[in-house]
Parts: sequence; structure tokens; C-alpha cells
Amino acid sequence: MTDQELTLLFEQHGIRPTANRIIVAKALAAGHCPMTMAELEDHIGSIDKSGIFRSLTLFREHHLVHTLEDSEGVRYELCHSHDHSVDNDMHMHFHCEQCGATICLEDLPIPEVALPEGYQMQSANFILKGICPQCQKRQH
Repeated sequence: MTDQELTLLFEQHGIRPTANRIIVAKALAAGHCPMTMAELEDHIGSIDKSGIFRSLTLFREHHLVHTLEDSEGVRYELCHSHDHSVDNDMHMHFHCEQCGATICLEDLPIPEVALPEGYQMQSANFILKGICPQCQKRQH
């Protein structure tokens, strides 16, 4: 994503674009899959862990990122929704139990769940686990 595209996305989510925030968002966009804090630190290099964490916390509050947990821990993913009050970009993920990769299955939305009366869903974390195509090829 370009700086201009990110600035527009920040505006849609009510976030003031700063240099550090743009760097963190660019790293997430370039990752093409959800990233752990350690992966973000390695990818960015120019911002310390607390600076990255502050940006991610702000992004979560404004629904610019969502999180998921796999065997590596918490992963962060840039939302492509255009709403600062709701994450309408929820989708499934696949975690390979062999290589540890977690990928987005963007074409597979989270299935609707009929919650009991009085409950309101804020987010969903749906991860399918198994073996990815690359690891399957290596087995044969």
C-alpha cells in the first residue's frame, strides 16, 4: 500500500497518520499474512517494541487491525474494512501444524453463529489447522 492509501485508510478509521504508524501499517500490509510482534520487529527494525505495540493498540481500538492466536502466539492483521467502529473484514485463517505458517482465507467469511439472547459478538477468531499445500508436497 502507498502512503496515500494508508493515510486515507487512517482517516476512515479516525487515526492521525504519523511516521511510525505508517511504517507499522506498511509492514502489516507487506506481510500478506498475519504477523507476530517478533515478526513485525524483525521486519521494521527502526521502531522499538513499545512503539510498535502502541501503534497496534491504537489500531485495534479503531478497528484497523484485528488479532488472532495460533501456536506462535498473537498475530496482527491489517483490516481492510472502512469503518472505525466495526470490523467487517472478519474471515477464516489456516494454520499449518508442520511449518507454522498462518494464512488468511479471505474468501471464507466467519460463519454466522446464533448466539443466545442478550449476547453480542464483537469479534471472532476462526482458525482451521492442518497441513498446507507446500508441506504436503514435501511429504511425497
